[in-house]
Amino acid sequence: MSTTVGPRDTTPVVRAGGDAAAAVYDLLASFVRLSPRDMSLTSIAALSTLERTGPRRITELAASEGVTQPSVTSLVAALVRVGYVERRGDPTDKRAVVVAITEAGSAYLGARRAVTAGIFADAVDQLSAEEAATLAAAVPVIERLRDLVERQRGAAQDQK
Repeated sequence: MSTTVGPRDTTPVVRAGGDAAAAVYDLLASFVRLSPRDMSLTSIAALSTLERTGPRRITELAASEGVTQPSVTSLVAALVRVGYVERRGDPTDKRAVVVAITEAGSAYLGARRAVTAGIFADAVDQLSAEEAATLAAAVPVIERLRDLVERQRGAAQDQK
């Protein structure tokens, strides 16, 4: 799939970036379609955020996930019911509460990631040796891109 980045963006590097972005997007969409459908993507994203960043207030979690505070309150209530998160007192403000992922929540995410990793490993096994080597060589670039996107995400959230 080839994606046009924009009318001004016709340099080979920009075109390659747009093509790479489209390919990565399509790959991620495939993983989402093949993953278990037992929880909403918003709930999974919130769990992942809590696992990655640690306990957060509901308002912080809502901002980081780009959803309303009432929606996150409902989402957290459902995650508490299944035992994937818990509410705790905020150590910096005794009047406030933070939400933290539980061991069961981390185990759930680990199991989902294992399914996705299995799907990915099965696909990689079908690559030629040269393609697999190219993919392996690209891992540092992929990790760097992930870090850059996370930094952009953080800056965007800080501006809200």
